[in-house]
Amino acid sequence: MPRATEYRKCRRALKERNMIQVQLNKADFEYDIHSLVKAFFPSENVSVSAEKKEPEEPVSAHMDIDFHDRVINVSWQDEVHGEIKKQIPCSSEDRLDVKNDLKIGLYDMLVKITGQELPWGSLTGIRPTKIPMQLLEQGKTEEEITAHMKEQYHASDEKIALAIDIAKRERALLSKLDYKDGFSLYVGIPFCPSTCLYCSFTSYPLGAWKNQVDTYLDALERELDYAKETFGGKKLNSIYIGGGTPTTLEPEQMDRLLTMIEERFDFSHLLEFTVEAGRPDSITREKLLAIKAHPAVDRISVNPQTMKDETLKVIGRHHTVAQTVESFQLAREVGFTNINMDLILGLPGETLDDVKQTMERIQELHPDNLTVHSLALKRAARLNICRDEYKDFKIEITPEHGHVTEAGAHAMGMVPYYLYRQKNMAGNFENVGYGLPGKEGIYNILIMEEKQTILALGAGSISKRVYPDGRIERCENVKDVAQYMERIDEMIERKRKLFEG
Repeated sequence: MPRATEYRKCRRALKERNMIQVQLNKADFEYDIHSLVKAFFPSENVSVSAEKKEPEEPVSAHMDIDFHDRVINVSWQDEVHGEIKKQIPCSSEDRLDVKNDLKIGLYDMLVKITGQELPWGSLTGIRPTKIPMQLLEQGKTEEEITAHMKEQYHASDEKIALAIDIAKRERALLSKLDYKDGFSLYVGIPFCPSTCLYCSFTSYPLGAWKNQVDTYLDALERELDYAKETFGGKKLNSIYIGGGTPTTLEPEQMDRLLTMIEERFDFSHLLEFTVEAGRPDSITREKLLAIKAHPAVDRISVNPQTMKDETLKVIGRHHTVAQTVESFQLAREVGFTNINMDLILGLPGETLDDVKQTMERIQELHPDNLTVHSLALKRAARLNICRDEYKDFKIEITPEHGHVTEAGAHAMGMVPYYLYRQKNMAGNFENVGYGLPGKEGIYNILIMEEKQTILALGAGSISKRVYPDGRIERCENVKDVAQYMERIDEMIERKRKLFEG
């Protein structure tokens, strides 16, 4: 069956699943409501809307949420529980208070309906460490922060302690940055050897775009010229070349890219320069040597995701465990002393024993950073759209999975230094970055905590301007590679309006 036809068939199957329909009397807090309901019912489609319309799918449960002055009335109805009603009083008319009251009221109701609690309680945001970070900056004690997060969000003791620990470490690392006159640079290379089953990032199979890579670099060079013109007098604190898979570039193309960056910026204030090598099947000695020829690059990644060959085949990564080991050892031979590895918990068909074996293999290699992701079922990812095709591969993630990776990281001398969450994460868990002292990834923290301006170049990248008062404005580059190259002048003009206004 042709790939496009198969894709459309999967999308039809997705629409035919049961749905939880949430009806609002006015449009408000849709994202928070959807995220919370989806966290309790990950296998159901969830619709949240103020529009009254006939559902296109079978409805397994219906929820009505009616907003009134200082009170929210909620009713839930399904075949198992019948009708359950709840009245949620609002502590004030302040919008933030209304949102928090709504979320904790819905959370308590869904706990009663499902009989399960979530590790992060009612928190649906992607940056839970922002809460303890702000409270620490206000002079609150750890005890006060813990009490606040338990009362306000019903988060578990374990997750609160983790968030506080990481927030303290982040504050110390971010103190090295210049928020006023400094900035960080992101450069996106949107090509990959193949598209992974769970991926929804901006990435394009290299086979179809191989002859266009140099043209893409031409467009990047135009953006870099603009960057030099606008940011030449500012202090560059960190650089991150991500993707996609940057090491899909040939050695001479990688050398060209790194040279273009070197020629346009002053590195005297640079704290970190990362090239995300990523896929082991894209790494060669020649490419590593091309990177190493630029001494400012002090951090790379070799990302296995799992150390089980069968799973690698299922998720569409065209490399083996042996190639991962070989690529890592090659990077060490070439001289890289700060190497990150990424893992994903909850991959289709993987058991707790598989995670234990993966961690044993990782510990043998002993990387300097370890980022542990919980699988997120992205809306546009093939694993979600064609979920029925992979129904025989169970997606399992429990607290024990996290404990195994945490213990393995600690055994290597690493400490957790950044944390973030994503929508529709398996088990409602989180992504945690561990690092050896002095080897933490500063850019990883920056992208989450949004404390410093980030100038982002390349297809699908998003620049952020952080103002002194904490306000943030963004501008995006188009995701489509062909459109990015064709409309590069427009992409530059978008940045002009953001950064020069």
